[in-house]
Amino acid sequence: MKEQRILSVDYGMKRIGIALSDPLFTFAYSFKTLINDKNFWKNISKIINEKKVVKVILGLPNEEKNKSLATKISNFKNEVEKRFKLEVITWDEEYTSAIAQERIIESVTKKKKRRDKGLIDRNSAAVILQEYLDGL
Repeated sequence: MKEQRILSVDYGMKRIGIALSDPLFTFAYSFKTLINDKNFWKNISKIINEKKVVKVILGLPNEEKNKSLATKISNFKNEVEKRFKLEVITWDEEYTSAIAQERIIESVTKKKKRRDKGLIDRNSAAVILQEYLDGL
């Protein structure tokens, strides 16, 4: 059996949260936060290849609230499809940061660790992916 996975992205201008599914597509787990810089495509390519990613779920904010970010995410989606020949599904990400913050408060005991913005990004990606998996 191939150990294929679904990858989820919480796109941000500075940081990009990454989450992965288990091989059975049952649960999502936060994986990594990547810096949105010149090395991003090399780093995401490595993850996609190593983890045998077969699909990408991309968080999409409310366009009316954040039109410029929604446009950048649309461009990002097109770039992922072009570079990796993967299906990219957009998913409403409203409230995912709040849900991720709740989970972090419940599970991370040290306040200093809770302040890590990357932790919120990758946990938001996990919330997006878990919502998608629950809908399968």
